[in-house]
Amino acid sequence: MNEVKISIIGAGSAVFSLNLVRDIILTPNLNGSTISLMDINEERLNAVYLLGKRYINEANAKFKFEKTTNRRESLKDADFVINTALVAGHDRLKKGWEIAKKYGYRFGGSFHVMHDEAFWINFYQFKLFDSILNDVLEVSPNAWYVQLANPVLAGITYLSRKYKKVKIVGLCHGFTGVYHLADVLGLKKEEISFQIPGVNHFIWLTHFYYRGENAFPIIDDWIRKEATTYWKKCYPSCDLGPKAIDLHQKFGVFPIGDTCTPGGGSWPWWYHINEENEKRWNEDPKAWWESYFAHGKRRVEELINLSKDTSASVSNRFPLKKSNEIIVPLIESIVCDIPRVLQVNIQNSNNFVPGIPSNFEVEIPALVSKKGIQGIETEGLPKPLTMYAIRDRVAPVEVELEAYESKNKELLVELLMMDPWTKSRELAVNFLEDILSLPYHEDMRKHYK
Repeated sequence: MNEVKISIIGAGSAVFSLNLVRDIILTPNLNGSTISLMDINEERLNAVYLLGKRYINEANAKFKFEKTTNRRESLKDADFVINTALVAGHDRLKKGWEIAKKYGYRFGGSFHVMHDEAFWINFYQFKLFDSILNDVLEVSPNAWYVQLANPVLAGITYLSRKYKKVKIVGLCHGFTGVYHLADVLGLKKEEISFQIPGVNHFIWLTHFYYRGENAFPIIDDWIRKEATTYWKKCYPSCDLGPKAIDLHQKFGVFPIGDTCTPGGGSWPWWYHINEENEKRWNEDPKAWWESYFAHGKRRVEELINLSKDTSASVSNRFPLKKSNEIIVPLIESIVCDIPRVLQVNIQNSNNFVPGIPSNFEVEIPALVSKKGIQGIETEGLPKPLTMYAIRDRVAPVEVELEAYESKNKELLVELLMMDPWTKSRELAVNFLEDILSLPYHEDMRKHYK
């Protein structure tokens, strides 16, 4: 047995936390470990705790299971700190979107406005990240900090520069879109291999093999023969929809996961210039987000109700099988020295993705073992996509981080000027003032004074 303590910050993210607990208890090498749940939302925290306890009993597993609303208490003696927390809720995000729409902002390449990583959400996330990392340095300086909470791109860039003594890694399940692609193509998951480099929410399948053979011809054959039939049943803004195929045919590599879906900001903007054009490409980011929020709300309510029904079997509702998440395999690889190649978000310190700055986040394959996380150098992206990454991902994040660290309000205006839907500086200034004037943004107003 390899007993460790795993602290989950923001454990009230009910569906995700329950999946995480399930993966831990289904990993025999971690038997006897401590799972510490922490959240300030006691109702959600209690629901996950009660369901987790029942899960452990139903699996006949042996784990120490605890809950707390005190973060430092959860961090004490932790070996792994998993951050899933969102400070400013979806209501604040959607209120900002309502204001943005009045100024003409649209979904589509609007990463810091019409996206869940809007600047008025990221501000509170950055403050949270700082707070957690400072606690980690004081309470559990040898722990691994694993960031799942968005923004992963800006967060890993910021934290890796500032907290050089902390072992930091970001994870995002977007890369598992390659398994969806394989499934649609009729390929066995265990017989594919791939490389998907880039920056978070902008990753591209550059190498794809099935049974050792190049599988890109299989994609192209599917496009010619079956894609149009698939699109008839494909939901709007699907990751294998017409837009994704068009991008693949333009650049020769395939957008994976949230790269071109609303979850990643609906890149690029020109597919979204108006509703007529969106219909042409089977794109409907508004409906996608409405479905996303509604689904999340239903799942949380379902889990809270299940936690109150003590007669119900948790494992009947959520079968005891591992998810596709790589958080627990990463932990197991480090603790038990089981080398695995996993998709991670780390600093581009060794030119893992050519063309991206060395002190910026990249998403790449890495060898994970007791030695830690060793990034694997890739060939990077085609030159045009590298330039788009610099323009649309790297440059705005650099401006946003500089604005945050220097407390420079004018730089927030510059950030807005980089948005494709900003038509004038006056519009950007007025929109920013309307966002800052919302009553719950007092901390933000003081910060950017």
